[in-house]
Amino acid sequence: MENSTVLEQAAGKRTLPFDALADVVSSLESLERVQARLHALREGLLVMASQLAEAMADDGAGPGSGWRAPERELAERAVAAEIAAATRMSDRTVQRQLGQAVELAERFPLAYRALSEGRISLAHVRAIQEAGAGLFDDDARSRYEAVVVDCAERQAPNRLRRLAAREAEKAQAEPLAVRHERAAAGRCVRVHPLPDGMAELAATLPAAVAYGIHDRLTQMAKKHTELGAAGGGQAAGVDATAAGTSTGEPRSMDQLRADLFADMLLRGAPAGHDTPDGLLAAITARVDITVPVLTLVGDDGPDTETGLGESDVNGPGPAGPTAQTPAPGSKPGRLSRAAAELNGRHPIDPDTARALAGSATGWNRVLTDPVSGAVLAVDRYRPGEDLKRLLRARDSRCRFPGCGIPARELDLDHTHDAALGGATETGNLAGLCRRHHVLKHQSRWTTRQSGNGTLEWTSPTGRIYKDSPPTPASSTMDSEMEPRSGPPGTSGTSGTSGTPGTTPPAASSASQAHPPPF
Repeated sequence: MENSTVLEQAAGKRTLPFDALADVVSSLESLERVQARLHALREGLLVMASQLAEAMADDGAGPGSGWRAPERELAERAVAAEIAAATRMSDRTVQRQLGQAVELAERFPLAYRALSEGRISLAHVRAIQEAGAGLFDDDARSRYEAVVVDCAERQAPNRLRRLAAREAEKAQAEPLAVRHERAAAGRCVRVHPLPDGMAELAATLPAAVAYGIHDRLTQMAKKHTELGAAGGGQAAGVDATAAGTSTGEPRSMDQLRADLFADMLLRGAPAGHDTPDGLLAAITARVDITVPVLTLVGDDGPDTETGLGESDVNGPGPAGPTAQTPAPGSKPGRLSRAAAELNGRHPIDPDTARALAGSATGWNRVLTDPVSGAVLAVDRYRPGEDLKRLLRARDSRCRFPGCGIPARELDLDHTHDAALGGATETGNLAGLCRRHHVLKHQSRWTTRQSGNGTLEWTSPTGRIYKDSPPTPASSTMDSEMEPRSGPPGTSGTSGTSGTPGTTPPAASSASQAHPPPF
């Protein structure tokens, strides 16, 4: 559809705004497919340019007396410089893009074909390339590519990265423990100068340590904000911080994390700014680890059950099943090579997972369906908030299509409003980030929940998007989000309250009076 036609319809008195919006969305959808095909065409031209550089190097077709060693590198630089000058780009950027294009054409032909047919975007392609870069066996890489390309047609790129990393790990021939040991030898700290008297301090660390540091800084920053709010007589807590309300602390969460980070490293303990040193220093980091149960007990076999633990990264805890103290019924000396996952997205080696399990102060056992991978139940060796733990295990990220905000930052939303009689149970609760929690209650987006925690979102234009809970690490990857289209007013939409066939007002009376959480 021509842009002028869309604008004319939007301005016409007889055209409803959501009808015009539906036309705009359809046009953008078509444009995305065209843009993907153009990206594929550009990748093909870059491959041709790289082949020409190789031919120039082989033929000695360079200036003067020919190319000096390394001929191929110099030829590629010359070609990249030629393209960069014509397109007003950096020649280093062009040379990097030449390498990416050649890798795509030679190592990921299915992704290249899907891009050229407009079925996936360039962002999907880059996610597939990045996760599969370490797959050097052709058969393993082909199996990986077939799975992730199919998944890319139904996933946003940010979700695809997590799923692609999981599939790439499955396809690896070399155990993760061996690769991790090799990679850990490169751990380091470095400083990069920045303008205006600033600098960037970066550390390359094992993933469990890095995430643990970030989580501890976040907890300290939140505690500092809560104490400041409580001191001013204001309701303290994460809700106030997430909602952006004033707590008397002028610094943002990022600024607080940075200040505490510097304070701990330079002083040895956080000063806390009018807060007792020991209060902040006593906070320990918590990380979520999803571990195949056979990895814990040291046995080989199919992954049919996983455990989700909260581990104090640097603190003592009760002894658990480790390589040294296997659980009853395990087979000593036979350690499973199945990878665990950190925070639901980052593979970690079994040795690290067992070490964290051994120091965990509490464990959740997540029971999953061996076929679908759906979370069936969560129990715990110590009493606690069972429902919240189950939902955090099931909804490890925001349940709005395409969103990847992790579980620790989510609100628990009643699909059918609690104020309108919605039950507080797994079949009526889902984790949403604050942005999409507000969107659900303050706009014409609606949702209803079906079996196994699947959410069906209906947009204001009548399009329906199906979002299934994230696939656990021990099960086969399948679609987590499938869009379906339908005309506005005839799609059987559900209201915010979860009642089928109703079209809600812009916001319910309950949500107008009280902002999330509901």
